[in-house]
Amino acid sequence: MLIKKDKIKKFIPISIILLLVILAWLLDLAELITLESIKSQRSELLEMVNARPVLSAFAFIAIYIISVALSLPIATVLTLLGGFLFGRWLGTLLIVFSATIGATILFVAAKSAIGSTLREKAGPLFKKVESNMNQNAIGYLLFMRLVPVFPFFMVNIVPALFNIKLLPYITTTFVGIMPGTFVYANVGRELGTINTLSDLISIETILAFILLGIFALLPTILKQAKILTINQNNETIN
Repeated sequence: MLIKKDKIKKFIPISIILLLVILAWLLDLAELITLESIKSQRSELLEMVNARPVLSAFAFIAIYIISVALSLPIATVLTLLGGFLFGRWLGTLLIVFSATIGATILFVAAKSAIGSTLREKAGPLFKKVESNMNQNAIGYLLFMRLVPVFPFFMVNIVPALFNIKLLPYITTTFVGIMPGTFVYANVGRELGTINTLSDLISIETILAFILLGIFALLPTILKQAKILTINQNNETIN
């Protein structure tokens, strides 16, 4: 009976998040924060920040944390808004701090429920992948954070499936999202000139992030190549 209660407790955090996600979608909360809506109210928002800068910063942090924890599709718009309201430097800091907290909340909830359940039923292949992920966590996590082809919510959850430790997750999230955040926050300063989100980043910028991700993954690639070479040499000797 005690074991069942412990298992139920593991699912409480992720269940609460899922219920809040469903509620947010039912209430269509994502439609309240769109590029069009913040562009139409940018003067009022700037006045509010100028009048109450500290309160505005805390309100922005709270909204960003909730949006990331619930995986609402408004992170890009909020990042632009952060750059517009608080500037490229302070905006980047607030956004990275908020996104890291929101991502960590989702990670811990998923790790407690989905991750532990999956690991209990995992076969040898999963355990091998998990071992590799844990041994090279920094490289893999930085790569996923830096390369802008992985959905943010997916990168928040996938590490939880492989029992990645909390500190490397927080560190790589904070560092990994900083370059992209700075780019968006910088673009956000010209909020009035942005028409669509699809036009924000050029192909050159995306390629630069991919190269940065590969550079972050390079030590892991070299390590794996060294292990492979050693194994091949051992097989040759035997």
